[in-house]
This record gives sequence, structure tokens and C-alpha cells, in this order.
Amino acid sequence: MLFTNLAGVALIALIVWWFWLYKPGEDAMNDSSSIIIVESGTYQPSHIRLPAGQPAELSFMRKDASPCSEIVQIPELEISESLPLNKTMTIHIPPMKKGEYEFHCQMQMYRGVIHVE
Repeated sequence: MLFTNLAGVALIALIVWWFWLYKPGEDAMNDSSSIIIVESGTYQPSHIRLPAGQPAELSFMRKDASPCSEIVQIPELEISESLPLNKTMTIHIPPMKKGEYEFHCQMQMYRGVIHVE
């Protein structure tokens, strides 16, 4: 019984870490000419740097067949786009003010940030 309880606590800790505490690596993309790869539960790179006041395009390549990876959302810009599997999808980003804008899948398991400077 002790083993079962310890295994349950460890599983709960793993779930809390993955969904709420895990932060993707600080890999950054400094221009919009690169492709963001959607794979293994992450966006690579997960941090995008864009200039303020200029429109941009972000290209996504979805390599993960998980249903969660199918949609990318940028809530503050009211953007929600379906990403085809193994094809590049370009999303047009309007000019933005300085700040940080989160992007994620519909369940918020895949997460990233657009840093507008």
C-alpha cells in the first residue's frame, strides 16, 4: 500500500510539473524568417523576438501527430489557426505594441512567447 501511495504522489507531482511548472527552454528566434517546429510537446523555438509596430509572419511546421498540436492560438491577437501535419503554415501577425504575447495549443500544453521590442 505504501508503494501505491508513493507512486500516486509521484504521478501527481509529474502532472503538476508538466502542465503548470514546466517552462520550455530559452531558445529564441530573432526574426520571422525561421520556422517554428511543433514536436514532442513543444514549440522550437518557444521564444520569438519581433520588432514593435511592424507586421510579421510566423511559419509553423507541425511534426507531432498529437491532436493537441493541431491548433495554435495567440489569444491577445484573437488568432487561432489549424496546423497541417508535416506542412508549413504561415500566420500573419499584425503590428503589435511592445510587450509579451503568449501562444499555445488549445489545451495550453504546448507554450511559447512572442517578445515584442
